[in-house]
Amino acid sequence: MYLKKFPLRGLYSSCFSPQKVQELLRELFMFKPKFTISNLILKYIGVIEGAKEVIDYAVMVPAWEAKFKEEARVRTVHFGTRIEGNELNFSQAQRVLEGQEVIARERDIQEVINYRNVIEHIDRLGERYSLAEAGGGAARYSEVWLKKIHELTTEKILERDKSGQYRQTSVVIKNSQTGEVSFRPPLALEVPTQIEEFFDWLNSDNGKEAHPVLRAGITHYELARIHPFIDGNGRVARAMALLVMLREGYDVKRFFSLEEYFDKHTDDYYQALQMVVKKQGDLTLWLEYFCKALAVELTKIKERVRSLSIDFRWRDRLGRQIALSERQIKIIEYLTEKDRLLVKDARNILTMVSDDTILRDIKDLMDKGVLRKRGKTKAAYYVMRK
Repeated sequence: MYLKKFPLRGLYSSCFSPQKVQELLRELFMFKPKFTISNLILKYIGVIEGAKEVIDYAVMVPAWEAKFKEEARVRTVHFGTRIEGNELNFSQAQRVLEGQEVIARERDIQEVINYRNVIEHIDRLGERYSLAEAGGGAARYSEVWLKKIHELTTEKILERDKSGQYRQTSVVIKNSQTGEVSFRPPLALEVPTQIEEFFDWLNSDNGKEAHPVLRAGITHYELARIHPFIDGNGRVARAMALLVMLREGYDVKRFFSLEEYFDKHTDDYYQALQMVVKKQGDLTLWLEYFCKALAVELTKIKERVRSLSIDFRWRDRLGRQIALSERQIKIIEYLTEKDRLLVKDARNILTMVSDDTILRDIKDLMDKGVLRKRGKTKAAYYVMRK
């Protein structure tokens, strides 16, 4: 660290105690991310906060909440590995996570299994060491956590002496299309010092002044920049960023997947990372992109949660909780705008669904006290129960 190289004799002879001198020097030489709180960052943070409030306070049937979380987990694992070149499609990745046999490259299958284990590990850390709940008394972010995440990421992929261990060789990042060197991470001997300095900032009072989403974005970039491991750095960087959000109150019920946005906007993702180098270390453009990604994902989730929370509107009305399928929710959404529903209307909103299934859904809604039938035979229609 810088402290080991700094002449301390003159300072120790001053009015400060040796411990105070060490604290002052640590603060003086601490890693400090360079960025500006731009109008775009403020805009996206506002969108994030608005969506987060809706999602956090939406009351949902437990079955739907569990389904949302599982869907987000699958998307996170699939897109988080695909962006690194994994060739499994979404269906294959889902089957792997369900324990089914998939014919594919062994490494691709192992990467999906490993990243699932990483996400589960992060969930446990987020619950056990929540900063949002424990305040200043929570456990500090640790290099041990970082190395464990890498170990899980690269299990059965890297040799054991390289899994969970900082790299011992220098690496370069090349453009996959041109082969040109686009970035040179720090030398291997600099990795431990730079990681230590970054964690010092992340755990410091100064570091905690930044908004949790910005702290997550900075974590993502710094770990990608330092590139502390021989392989798996992208997945580790995204996983640690997710951990920051989980610990600091931005888990948003774990309904979202930033990895999906990154994968669908891969060129923008890597360009935003590279812009930090072009801007001499200024993180502003990267943080704008990171905040936008989360804002877009949470907005999509917010709209879906709003529709599904219809379940609980009926709990208040009927005095009990009911579970509705997505098809039934579409029927209710239609009736919130229209006075009545004919079977032909249901066919239009539930495409590719048989009449038998439609009639079963409608009958189930009637049995639950949600709908009431008016008229008979072909002239019959359905209305919402008052």
